[in-house]
Amino acid sequence: MIYFCSVFVSFFISSTLLPVPSQRQLKHAFVLGLEDCWQSQNNLFIMCDYCSTGDLYTYWMLTGQFKEREVRVFAAELGSALGFLHDFGIMHRDLKMENILLTDQGHVCLADFGLSRRLERGKKAFTICGTIQYMAPEVLTGVPYSHAADWWSLGILLYTLAAGEFPLPPESDHSGMLTKVTEHSYEMPLSFSPALALLLTELLCKTPVRRLRCLERYMSQRFFNGFSFDSQVLMKIPILPILELKDHPNRPEISKRGLTFDQLQDFECDLFDPPSSPTDLSPAIPHQH
Repeated sequence: MIYFCSVFVSFFISSTLLPVPSQRQLKHAFVLGLEDCWQSQNNLFIMCDYCSTGDLYTYWMLTGQFKEREVRVFAAELGSALGFLHDFGIMHRDLKMENILLTDQGHVCLADFGLSRRLERGKKAFTICGTIQYMAPEVLTGVPYSHAADWWSLGILLYTLAAGEFPLPPESDHSGMLTKVTEHSYEMPLSFSPALALLLTELLCKTPVRRLRCLERYMSQRFFNGFSFDSQVLMKIPILPILELKDHPNRPEISKRGLTFDQLQDFECDLFDPPSSPTDLSPAIPHQH
C-alpha cells in the first residue's frame, strides 16, 4: 500500500488526454509507464511507475547547470523518447524539466501527457498550449504546427541544462513571448563545445521545415559521435551528479515548489490508507469506443 500511495502522490496532478489503452502501449525505457487505472464515482485514478528521485528541474536548480557529458546522456534519452512517441503519432506538447522524472540511477522518464495529442505525420495541430518558455515560434504564433514543435522544446531544455539559464526569460502573454523569440538570435554561449552549439542551432531553427525534427538526423549529430543510443547501454551508467544531489538538504523544499498537503484536504481518497472496503473503488475503466 505504501507503494501505491507513493505512486499516486507523484502523479495525481498529471491527467491524460490520451485514451488509456493508447497510453498503455507506450512502453519505452525513457517514457513513464502506465501501470493501472480505475475510477470512483467522481474521479479517475491513474497509477504510473514510481520515480523516487524526483524531477529534473529540482536538480537543475540545485546544481545550477550540468556538464556536457551529463547533457549528452539526457539528450540521447529524451531524443529517443520523442522519436518513439512521434512514431506513434503522439506529440507531447509540454516538454520541460518539470515533466521529466528521474529513476533511481538518474535516468529520465518523460511524464505528464496532459497536453499530448495524436497527430499523424503530415497533419497539423492548432491549439496554443504548453509552457511559454519552451513553446516553438509557430505555436506562439497560433499557426498550424507539427511534431517539429517538440524538438524546439527539447532544444530550449538542453540549452538551459548546459547554460544554467534559459535563453529568454518568460513573458506574461503569448504575443510578448513571440516578439522576444522572433527577435532573439539564439547565439550559443562560448562555453559550449562546437558540437553542442551545432546541435542546438539545428534544434532552435525558427523555420519548422528546416529544423532538426527526426530521430535519425538527431542521432547523426557530431555531439553524439561514438555515443550509443541503446537504452540498455545508457542505463548501465548512473548519472553521478543526480545521485550526489539526492540527499541535498534543500532538495525536499525545492521539489515541493509550494505544494502542501493542505491543498489535498478535499480529495475524496485518503492517500495514506487503503480503501475501507472493496466497493470504494470500481474496476479498471473499460476501453473507450
